[in-house]
This record gives sequence, structure tokens and C-alpha cells, in this order.
Amino acid sequence: MPGTDPFLTLACASGVNARTIRALRVRMPLEDVLAHPGEHTDVLSPVSIASLRSGDAARLAETEQARARTLGVRILSFDASDYPPLVREIYDPPAVLYIRGSLSESRNDDYVSIVGSRRATSRGLALARCMAGDLAREGLTVVSGLARGIDSAAHRGALDVHGRTIAILGSGLDRLYPPENKDLSRAIIDAGGAVVTEYAFGVPPYPANFPRRNRIIAGWSRAVVVIEAGTRSGALVTARLALEEGRDVYAVPGWPGDGGSEGANQLIRDGAALVRDAADVAAELGLKLTKDGLSMGRSEVIQDELLQAMRPDQPSSIEDLQKRSGWPASAILRRLTELEIGDRVRRLPGPLFLRS
Repeated sequence: MPGTDPFLTLACASGVNARTIRALRVRMPLEDVLAHPGEHTDVLSPVSIASLRSGDAARLAETEQARARTLGVRILSFDASDYPPLVREIYDPPAVLYIRGSLSESRNDDYVSIVGSRRATSRGLALARCMAGDLAREGLTVVSGLARGIDSAAHRGALDVHGRTIAILGSGLDRLYPPENKDLSRAIIDAGGAVVTEYAFGVPPYPANFPRRNRIIAGWSRAVVVIEAGTRSGALVTARLALEEGRDVYAVPGWPGDGGSEGANQLIRDGAALVRDAADVAAELGLKLTKDGLSMGRSEVIQDELLQAMRPDQPSSIEDLQKRSGWPASAILRRLTELEIGDRVRRLPGPLFLRS
């Protein structure tokens, strides 16, 4: 069908995957393959050939393109000049990417992926958010998977400082998962980032999709940071894929014996670089954060006595703040309310509190 991208048409054919398309592309222009699919019986199955000959694949591709135009989505083929260069290098790059938002680099081309547990602790969430914010403030783009837990915290950390972040999905763009992150995905796009998937419209978030999604997260960036991962965590799949693609892998250590950090600790034992904060990540990347790029409070002069007793990467309870400040609980609660209203403090379940 005229005007339909050949990569997309082949991707819409029954039984055709990205590897099949790459094998055909090596032989001849894909337009020629579409014109004579029966000449490639060693690569294309009878079902695939029938789908191409009948025009079913072309019609489905046209439907996808029309849906994309309606939803403001761009379908980017493997041969496009702005296809992510590091993703193009991985073992099994997607033939097409569905993109809502922008892939254009506003400052530089440095990417770092941050992944971890969906059932993260408050400390892990705080560290992920703080680390992502510090790195994004320095111009790095934070990549993650929009999942609950560490992924969401990393995206929010980048947004906190008006930085760029990219979310990679394991479903179609119209089947956003988890659904409660709809507002977060919109904020990512509004901030100049993107929500990306290789899956066609209508594809649900099947469990099998996420390990495949993880290869894109691993391949998109120079390095992958793992925060709080158990031994069966999908973050470990991402880390393994990153190593296979020659990317750096860093891990934040957890308390020995803590099942939620056992996988991250094992990564460190196996040779992953131990990182504690954004400064360590930057150092491993050969970068140096500016003083303004650190939100850890190392150089910040804080006049408020209660804020001095708090850190942005470590949640504090009322009891913690009583011990550090010497204030009575009633005074702490009153001051925390004022600081929350002024966006100087964030409240977490517990209740726990973080300095913004």
C-alpha cells in the first residue's frame, strides 16, 4: 500500500519478527521483498507470505499509521536517522519503535538507566529519586521502565529538576501499564522526554513482554544502575543484558541478609561497580557533578534547624527528628506541615519525611 513504511508492513505480517526483517534487509531493499515475498521461502513462512501477498499486512500497517497520527505517536523504523544509536547496536534491536514525545537531545547524548524493585523500600525510592534528579540536573537523560517502585521514582527525580527522562513500556502505548502512571507518562512527555515501546497498539502488558522490554532499557544507555533488586528481580535481567551488550553495570549495596537487596549485592560481588549516589555514578562515567548538581546536602548551607536534621536521600521518622533536633513531637509536626506547604519536605508512608 503506497506510503506505508516497509519495516512496519513486515512487522505487521503474521510470523515475522525483527530478526526476520534484518535478514531480509541484508539481501535487498525491503520494498523489493514486499513486491516478491514468495522468493524468500527460506526466511518467510507460508503464513507470512500469505499475509504479505493478500495485503493484510499492508492494511494493518496503514491502520497502525492512522492510529499513530490520531494519538500523536511517531512510528520510527530501524533505518531512520534518529533511531537511538545505542539501541541499533544491540543484538536484537526492534524493527520499529512507537514514540510519544521527543527523542531529540536537548543538552547532550548521555543516557543512564536506573532500575530496581517494584516493591522498593522508602529509602530505596528516596535514593532513586535523588540520584535521578542529580544526574538529570547535569544534563543526563534518565531511562527506566515506568514500573511501580524504583522505575517511577527515577522518572520523578528527573522531572523534579526539569530534566529529561525516557520510559520504555512492555505494552502498546494505548495500553499503558501500570495504569496509575498515566499522569507520570504525560509529565514525562510534557517535560521533553518520551514514552517508547516496540509493541503495536492494543498489545496488553503480557508478563513475557517485560524481559524483552528490558533489553531496550539496557541497550539505550551507557550504564545501568540497579537499586534494590532481589534474586528474581527483572532488574537483574536488565543488568545481565547490559553486560552482554558491553554496557557498564553499577549497583547500590543493601544490608546483608535483606532479600530485597540480595540481587544487587550479588551484582557487586560479581564485579558491578558499587555506587552510593549520583556522584559515584558520575565518577564511573568519567563525569564530575558540579556543586549545583548535588542535592545530597554535602555543600548546602541550610538555615532551618529541622531541615538540617534531614537528608533528601534518607527518609526520617518523627522519632529520628526528635533525636537529631531535640524538638518535641508537636513542634516537629507543626514545622513539617509548613515545610510541606513550601515544597521543602515530602511526606512518605510511615509516616516518613524527606528533604526536597
